[in-house]
Amino acid sequence: MPSAPHPQNTDELYQALQENHERPYGRTRTVTAEELVDAAEQFAEPVPLARALFELQEAYTYGSEPRKSPVVFARLLTLFDEQPDVFDERMRHQLFWRFKWVANALRALPEIPLASLRQWLTEMRERYEKAGLGLQPYYGQAYQLACHRGEDTTVAYELWAGRTRTRLSDCEACEICERALHHLAAGDEARALRTWEPVLAGKESCQEEPARSVSYALLPLLRAGGTDRARELHLAGYRACRRNPSMSGEVGRHLEFCALTGNEARGLELLAENRNLFDEVDSPLDQLDFLTGVGVLLRRVEALGHGELPTAGFAGRAWTVAGLRAESGARADDLAARFDARNGTTAHTDRRRARLDRAPLLDALELTLRSRGLDDVASAAPVAAPAPRPAAAGPEPLPELIVRARALDAQGHPDAQACWARLRALVASRDYVHPEDPAVGPLVRLRADLLADESSRLGDDERELAAALYEEAAGLYEDAGELGDAAVERAAALLAAAETAAETTAEEGAEERPEDGAECTHGPGAKADVFTAAHQSLVRLHEETPGLAPHQEAPLLRMRVTALGLRLQTSGSDDHVAPVFAEAELLHAFAIRHDIVGQVSNALLLRASTHAMSGDLAGAVAETDALLDRLRTHGPAWHLPRTLGLRGRLRLGLRDAEAAYADLSEALRLAAGQPADSVDSARLHSDLAEACMRLGRADEALRHLTRSAELGLRRGDRTDAFCAYSGAAQLSLDLGRIEDCIALLDSLLAEPDVASGELNDRLVAQLRLTRARALYAGEDLKAATAEFVALAAESAGWDDDPGSHAMIAAETATLLGESGDFDRARGAVDQALAAHALAPRYGQLSSCLRELARLQAQQQGPDGLPGALGFLTDASRVADEARAAAYEGEDRSLDTALAYEYGRVNALGGEHEDALAALEKALGLLGEPGPEDERVGEWAECVRFAGAVEGIFLERVTPALSRLGSAISRLTAMDRTEEAEPLIALAARLRDE
Repeated sequence: MPSAPHPQNTDELYQALQENHERPYGRTRTVTAEELVDAAEQFAEPVPLARALFELQEAYTYGSEPRKSPVVFARLLTLFDEQPDVFDERMRHQLFWRFKWVANALRALPEIPLASLRQWLTEMRERYEKAGLGLQPYYGQAYQLACHRGEDTTVAYELWAGRTRTRLSDCEACEICERALHHLAAGDEARALRTWEPVLAGKESCQEEPARSVSYALLPLLRAGGTDRARELHLAGYRACRRNPSMSGEVGRHLEFCALTGNEARGLELLAENRNLFDEVDSPLDQLDFLTGVGVLLRRVEALGHGELPTAGFAGRAWTVAGLRAESGARADDLAARFDARNGTTAHTDRRRARLDRAPLLDALELTLRSRGLDDVASAAPVAAPAPRPAAAGPEPLPELIVRARALDAQGHPDAQACWARLRALVASRDYVHPEDPAVGPLVRLRADLLADESSRLGDDERELAAALYEEAAGLYEDAGELGDAAVERAAALLAAAETAAETTAEEGAEERPEDGAECTHGPGAKADVFTAAHQSLVRLHEETPGLAPHQEAPLLRMRVTALGLRLQTSGSDDHVAPVFAEAELLHAFAIRHDIVGQVSNALLLRASTHAMSGDLAGAVAETDALLDRLRTHGPAWHLPRTLGLRGRLRLGLRDAEAAYADLSEALRLAAGQPADSVDSARLHSDLAEACMRLGRADEALRHLTRSAELGLRRGDRTDAFCAYSGAAQLSLDLGRIEDCIALLDSLLAEPDVASGELNDRLVAQLRLTRARALYAGEDLKAATAEFVALAAESAGWDDDPGSHAMIAAETATLLGESGDFDRARGAVDQALAAHALAPRYGQLSSCLRELARLQAQQQGPDGLPGALGFLTDASRVADEARAAAYEGEDRSLDTALAYEYGRVNALGGEHEDALAALEKALGLLGEPGPEDERVGEWAECVRFAGAVEGIFLERVTPALSRLGSAISRLTAMDRTEEAEPLIALAARLRDE
């Protein structure tokens, strides 16, 4: 816990109080506030002490520590009674306002007798009357006590709601919520929703609203048929209250909402995110509210048969759903009973029981882009191979199963996976007895089969492990006397090891910085050499292995083609094209000769891929057309999805999105009839998303991206899955679905391998960057700025990617400028400029510097002009560098943009002559636009601004009107009436004035 140096004078104390006031509520803020009260007491001055006590009471109140809040207020009240002159008007207002805080705190403590609650309300009334204050706030507290006890509130409501509001009344948003809750308790949900509308629509808000109202309105909205709005409000409302001890009840109602809409898995995810609330909420009433919401969720999860799932709970032990439900339920029941004993009613027990007994309102409501079920939570690890398809009549005899698995595997049939999965389970059992059958062979051969299958299903990021397992399988086959199978596995190990070596070579090449004239020893040529050597080894292994059967020789030929294909993919050399085609022809001829239909298809597919890699997309499409015709006639049918997927990608390359969409959709339809792991459906969905984007179907693209990510996670391909989710998050942000974007990213960033640093750090940084941009788009400037500042600090260490650091630091500087923190903005932009010197980002840096200049001049006026002009000086240097590098911006010239910004900044700083001169320069750089000139709008705005500076600020109306008139005539002649309208309006204003 913090223990900052004690302030040495009152100025330092006030500064420390201000800094603490800006911290989020929680233990850090509370402990600091306690220390500042201790520091204030040393000055023996009442005003600093009063201010410190006010800060401490606020920390206790919003830190959910109601037992301590009244004690602090008692000190303030004593100080007021003894030295009323110490309290200025603002402090006096705060004092009387906080009578309500104490009333709320006392209600939240079941050990406080009912008589004491009433006595405090009497004290509040007498104090208000003595001070000449209106009693509406007092009656509001009396009404809330009646609600709390569960008594008839009709009279209490009218005494409060019928009175005129005063300066000490709760804010409009809070009172709207209380009125809506009154109607809700009376059973009039429609009226409650109408009452809530100004708050739910964001027209009325405060520190707690609309988050509090949203949490109560979710279920009534669902019952009224407003599912889409309930979904939107859940996403925004939950984000406003998560992990906040003073809003634990609101969090509990969001958990309840998840439980009653088929989103139990999301509920458990949110519960884990709010595990701090089990221990940080000191308010018994808030605890009861939170634990009841937790209970609704856990009862639902247990009822669905998942009581043994692990879940977050009270600190000190691991919890299952069933265990936490029992423990939290007992604690909440005890709290409800204590409140009822104090109040002399059964209201809290009855309300709790009513919530727990609610039936689900919807079977399934898609709340986020990452929809998961409890089965997904239960199988958080990568899904194992699919279970075997049930046999038609009884279990298959073991010898027949082994023989069938090998036959299917030799064909490349997807049903082989299910057979191997069943055999793996049988062999692993303690009572397994291997059949003594010559057709089956020894147990060591079967173990080799299972190891080979396991190796083949490992992902691209596990090639090193795959190579080791292939080698182990080869050794087992040799022990079994199966030298042909051993050669196939050893070849697979060679290829996997080559891919690993090539990847290592590429990583070393990225880090290598050869001096001028020196050759990079780890470039594409070095990677190509790795595959050349691998191909030579494969050929040698093939030629030196005697007695190969056709089903063994064909895979060896295919791997030879693959090695040369990988070499071509790496080098891009025309010299490497023909050897691939030659090897593919060997495979094709061999497969035709021995009627191995799967390998015929493989050869033709490799040939099509080679056409594509060599840049001949049309030739590749022709090859896939012929292959598809053959597959539909001769099979194998299970190769259709991957071939259609390839043709779809080729057609995307040829910019034929409609045809690509048709191919990829058909591929997915066919893939649905095959075992899950036999087709890369995640890739198909990803490619379909690209096709949809090109066709302007963004919402459909979003669905395919999220589906691609879900399938990737189930296969264990976490990096690819998170990349797909990253694309989905960015797309949702582009579509304006800001809360969807933030909710998705919050869910991803809470994953264990992200939190532990196991996932690629750059990918995680991209997710955080998108989230920061989404927070900014959602007008949460404070949270966005904090995230950007953290990212800028981390990316400063990316020596291999200074360009990304320049971009992040520039965006960080802009947000700091929007927050008015120009000293830190200057530091961030200096970092961006230093990184830009290593990896130029002319457009981004120029835009950032111009925006910072505008912000400083706009916020600080003439006082900020020197700093603003300093930013523009840097922007001038960037423009000079861009010009020297022949850089051309996508939207506008950096020079004209800079000249315009000099005009705007000088105008904001009161230097109107300099502003006009800069705008004249911008107009000169732009020149006179033609009818089709894309810069017409920029030119017209520059004329308008120059006319305003000249006519309004410099009071040279005649030349300003002349300038505007000439521009208006030119724009009218070009039929650009939209651009002319602002100029016409300005000219009319100048004439009128």
